[in-house]
Amino acid sequence: MGPSGAGKTTLLRFLSLLDLPTEGLLAIDGQDVRTLDCRARLRLRRRMTMVFQKPILFNTSVFENVAYGLRIRGISGNKLRRAVSDALAWVGLRDLAGRNARTLSGGEAQRIALARAAVLETDVLLLDEATANLDPANVALMEDLILKLNRQKGVTIIMVTHNVFQTKRLADEVVFMWEGKVVETGPAAAVFSNPRDERTRAFIEGRAIY
Repeated sequence: MGPSGAGKTTLLRFLSLLDLPTEGLLAIDGQDVRTLDCRARLRLRRRMTMVFQKPILFNTSVFENVAYGLRIRGISGNKLRRAVSDALAWVGLRDLAGRNARTLSGGEAQRIALARAAVLETDVLLLDEATANLDPANVALMEDLILKLNRQKGVTIIMVTHNVFQTKRLADEVVFMWEGKVVETGPAAAVFSNPRDERTRAFIEGRAIY
């Protein structure tokens, strides 16, 4: 959590291995990822998926968009069809399987992006302002799906947001960032009830931070 420009998305791109830091240490399971070869990094990347603020969908059917990652992993036939059908049903869009993904509404497109990530059953899901462009009804739908992934499927979710109220609704743990630095971390209840850093307190209260 943090204001625009705090470095939240940059940190998420480091965690996803889309980018690598030029200095410092980025460790996953105790391993400095900059020392790993390409194959080892790929194995790490396959343990996580990412959903962006603007959904990236291919100019093909909804079904093929959700199936994309499964095909890369060598899954095909009935197993693939069943997995995609179940994922589309989970987000409430099975009836749209044959439609071109580029014709979807914003809320539908973001749910398809979430289905494409969830169908891979990775350990970690990274969300970069995944509900920022949605209307309240679609935000509620997405938040419900996100909570189900975490609480029913056990998926670890790291979510970037500048929305204080959304953080209160969803987060177990909070990391507050300011000008590229982590300034406070802790259980969500503790951070919101008694923030230790004045910048955190000001952001939560909607005051200007100087």
